[in-house]
Amino acid sequence: MEPTAHSQQQAATPSSTETTEDIASCLNAAVRNKNQERVLELLEKGADVNSKVAFGWTPLQSAVQDNNEDLVRLLLDKGACPHARKDNGGTAFTEAAIVGNVNILELLLDRGLNINDCDDNGFTAFMEAAWYGNEKALEFLYSKGADVNLRRVVNEEKAKLHKGGATALIDACRRGHFSVVKTLVQEMGADMNICDNKDRNALIYALQEGYAKERYESAVSIGLFLLDQGIDVNSKDECGKSALILAVEMQSLELVEALLEKGEIDIDDADEEGKTALMVAVEKNNYKIAELLCRKGARTDVGNLIAVANRNRAHKVAELLRQHNARFVPETLEDWEPNSRRWRDQLKNLYKIYRPMIHKLKTFQYIQQRIQNTSQGGIYLGLHGETEVAVRVCRSTAGDKETEFYKQCGNCEHLLKLFQSEKAKGYMYLCFPLWEKNLEERLQEREDQMDYKDALRMIFQAVRELHSLGFAHQDLRPSNFFIDLVGKIYLADFDNKRKLIEGKKELVNSDLEALSRLMLYVLTGGKKPLQQVSTKDLAADSPDYEEALDLVSSLGSHDERGLEGLSKHPYFWSKQTRFNFLKGVWNKIKDLHKRKAVFQPPNATVVFPYPSWTQEIDREVLNIMRNPKKGGACHYSNDVTDLLRFMRNLDEHPDTRISEIIGDYAKYFLKIFPALTIYVYNSLRQNPKCSHFADIQDPSL
Repeated sequence: MEPTAHSQQQAATPSSTETTEDIASCLNAAVRNKNQERVLELLEKGADVNSKVAFGWTPLQSAVQDNNEDLVRLLLDKGACPHARKDNGGTAFTEAAIVGNVNILELLLDRGLNINDCDDNGFTAFMEAAWYGNEKALEFLYSKGADVNLRRVVNEEKAKLHKGGATALIDACRRGHFSVVKTLVQEMGADMNICDNKDRNALIYALQEGYAKERYESAVSIGLFLLDQGIDVNSKDECGKSALILAVEMQSLELVEALLEKGEIDIDDADEEGKTALMVAVEKNNYKIAELLCRKGARTDVGNLIAVANRNRAHKVAELLRQHNARFVPETLEDWEPNSRRWRDQLKNLYKIYRPMIHKLKTFQYIQQRIQNTSQGGIYLGLHGETEVAVRVCRSTAGDKETEFYKQCGNCEHLLKLFQSEKAKGYMYLCFPLWEKNLEERLQEREDQMDYKDALRMIFQAVRELHSLGFAHQDLRPSNFFIDLVGKIYLADFDNKRKLIEGKKELVNSDLEALSRLMLYVLTGGKKPLQQVSTKDLAADSPDYEEALDLVSSLGSHDERGLEGLSKHPYFWSKQTRFNFLKGVWNKIKDLHKRKAVFQPPNATVVFPYPSWTQEIDREVLNIMRNPKKGGACHYSNDVTDLLRFMRNLDEHPDTRISEIIGDYAKYFLKIFPALTIYVYNSLRQNPKCSHFADIQDPSL
C-alpha cells in the first residue's frame, strides 16, 4: 500500500522519541531541499538552528554551500551562529568564498566575522576565492581589508612536514586561474616572491600544474605573465627542480625561451636526481628545446645524454648532441664517507649527483639540503673541494660586508669562522665549517646529557670575544650556537642582528640579560622555551645551584664586573678550587677583627646560612678537631670565621681518622654547606679592602 501524503508528513515530523541527531538531520535535509516552509516549521517546533550533522555541517553552512541567499537570511534571523565551525574548522564565511556569492559574504561580514579567519588547514576566505577562481568575491574581500599576502598557517605537526605557507596568489597559479593571477598582482599588489614552506613560489606552482593537458595553456600564460612581472626564477620545487626544468618537462618552448632570455637562471642547474634541463629535453625527445639549450651553452658533458637519445631511438637528437661535443663516458664515483654523522645521508647524496660547480664549491639550494633557516635565507650543505661545509648564499655586496666581519673573527676560538667564499653571477657563497647540531637541537637529546658547565663556559667566551671586537650580538638564542663533531660550541649571527657597541652600554646590558635567560635555558636542559624559563625551574638539589642562581642574577642586573669578571665566577670553579678558596681565606685575612668585619658586618644584608654549622658536621670529626693529637684543645663557635678556620685546620693538619670518615674533603664540605662558597665570595667582593681575594681563576681551566 502506498503511503499517503499525511503519513509522509508524519514521518518527517520530529516526535518526542526522536533523537537530537534525527532532528538535526531533518533540519539539514530541509535546508538541502531548499524547503523554506519545512525549515520554519522545524525551527518553530524547537529544532536547534545551530545543530550539526556529519562532518560538523550546520544548517547555515549548508544553505551557504547551496548558494541560497533567502535561507541564509532566514537562518541568521533565527539565531544561526556565523562563527560555527565544521570539523575541518571551516565556517559559513569561507564556504561563501568557495561559492563566490558576494551578497552572502557581505551579509556574514556584517555579523562581526574576522575577514582573515582561517580553517584548520590555514585557508582564509580570500584564499578560497582565489583557489576557486571567484574573482568578484576576491575583489570584494580585498576591498574589505583581506590580507593579500597572508601565508597559510598550519599546525605544528604539518609544519614539521613543511606543509602550509602558500598564499592566495600561489593558489590561483596552482589552479590555473590566469585572470585571478593578473588581478592579484596588478591590482592588489600580491608579492610574487613569497614561498610556501617547501620554498616554492607562484611560478613553480604554475609550471608544476602545466603537466596536465587541461592546464597547459593557462600554465604557459601564467608563467609568461609572472616572468614579465619580474618574479624570481631561482625558486625550486620540493624535488629541486628549477622553473627551467619544469618548463622543459612541460615541453613548452615558449616558456623555455622566456626563462633563458631573463639571463638570471642557471642553464646547468640540476634537480635532486642530478638531471639538468638538457637531460630532461633529451629524455622527452624534444629536439627543438634540446637544440635551443645547446645553442645557449648547456653542458653536454654531464649525464649519459647520447645513451638516453639512443634508447629513445632519437638519432636526430643524438647527432645534435655530438655536434655540441657530447661524448659517451661512463661515470664512476669512488665510495666516499663523510665525517659528519648528522648530515651523512644528505652529503653522500650531494657527492653522487651532478651539480654545476661554483669554482671549488658544490652545493644544492633546496629543502632536502637545507640545514638551518634564517631571516636572511637558508643555510645549505656543501662540499668545498673535499671539505664538508655549511653554505650561506647572499648578494655579492652583502657578502663582501660579511666577509670583512668574519676576517675579524679569525683569532677567536668560539666565534664561527669563514672557511672560504666563492662568487658567481652576482652572488656570494660563504662557506663555514660544518656543525652537527645547534644548541637547541643538542639539548633535546635527552639520552645524551651534555656537560652544562663546559657548554656555558664556551658560550660565555664566545660572547666575550664578540664584545672584544666591538659588537653586541642582540640575538643570543640557542639556535645561534653551533656544536661540531667534538662538542666545541661556536656563536654565529646569520640574521645580522649584531650592532656596533660604540660606547652604548645598553647594548652590552641587553646581551647580558639575554645570556642570563640562555644560561637558565641550558641549565634546565631546554625543557621550556627560552622566554618562559625562570629560576624556579632550576633544580635546587644540584651541586652548583647557589652559584648558578647568583650568576644568573648578576647577569640580569648588569653587574659592574661585566662579562669578563663574571666569567671568573665561582659557578665555573671546580670543587677543589672552591674548597681551596674557602680554606685559604683564613690565612689571607690575617687579623681576626678584620675577618669578623668582612664576614659578620653589623649591617649585613645577607645572613650567614649555617648559624648552627657545628651540629651539621659529623660528630666524631668535630670531636677529633676539637682535641687534635698535637697542641691543646680547640674551640669552634658557630660563626662563619670559625667554620673557615675549621676547614683550614682540617686541611693543613690531616688526620687519617677523619679521611676514613668523610673521604674527599672538598666533596664533603661542599655537599654539607652548598651555599658557603657564594656567601664568602660575595662577602669578600662587598668589602673594598678584601675584594681582590675573590678575584681568582680556576687553575684547572
